[in-house]
Amino acid sequence: MILSKEPLILVTNDDGITAPGIRALIEVMNTIGRVVVVAPDSPQSGMGHAITVNDTLFCDRMHLDDGPQTEYSCSGTPADCVKLAVNEILDETPDLCVSGINHGSNSSINVIYSGTMSAAVEAGTQEIPAIGFSLLDYDLDANFEQAKKFVKHIALECLQNGLPKGVVLNVNIPKASDTPIKGIKIARQAHAHWIEDFDKRKSPQGRSYYWLSGEFKNLDEGQDTDEWALENNYVSVVPVQFDLTAYKAINELNNWDL
Repeated sequence: MILSKEPLILVTNDDGITAPGIRALIEVMNTIGRVVVVAPDSPQSGMGHAITVNDTLFCDRMHLDDGPQTEYSCSGTPADCVKLAVNEILDETPDLCVSGINHGSNSSINVIYSGTMSAAVEAGTQEIPAIGFSLLDYDLDANFEQAKKFVKHIALECLQNGLPKGVVLNVNIPKASDTPIKGIKIARQAHAHWIEDFDKRKSPQGRSYYWLSGEFKNLDEGQDTDEWALENNYVSVVPVQFDLTAYKAINELNNWDL
């Protein structure tokens, strides 16, 4: 695919600027356009769309490899990184924002907790085409090689075709294995939830504290969902809208005595 101009690509994540996933994403984006990286200086997984309002933000120029990209390490959240990039660091609006590659799944209900996807959503609110990429492997030494070709293909298609207004993409990629990925499925978010479990313990001083754990429960038997696609060795692509209005409920609520 030949683009009409060299695009400016903003790269961020939630696992931190040194994470192998973002280094793989930077490598791929360097083959497509001019890359500026603004990413957290430490892991920010599960931060959702948190922003920093009661503390200072630091953003320092750095460079971690021999690639041509420009890099900044930010003390804030993934959403902070996008806000700083667009409003303070860049002189022009990016043609694309890519977030990831996340170490672990952001399919189904996980999208609302994800710092990776919140960075993409933040870019989308500023009318920047945006994609969040995740690999279903939580290992720090995860193999991203199989994912790279899908990341590049989807990014190029997004640059070529654009995205509907108010929409960003949530892309999840199966864990690397000896079995080739079958392809890409456009999917909907599966109906699922976490069954939470809190491990309650006592500190040496006698104060109670908790570790959150849980079990992911997929309640959706549909074959058009992200969970079905991933279980069947497809890359899932879910269009995500950040207008949270439940339009179907408006007429019902208008019947209330309010």
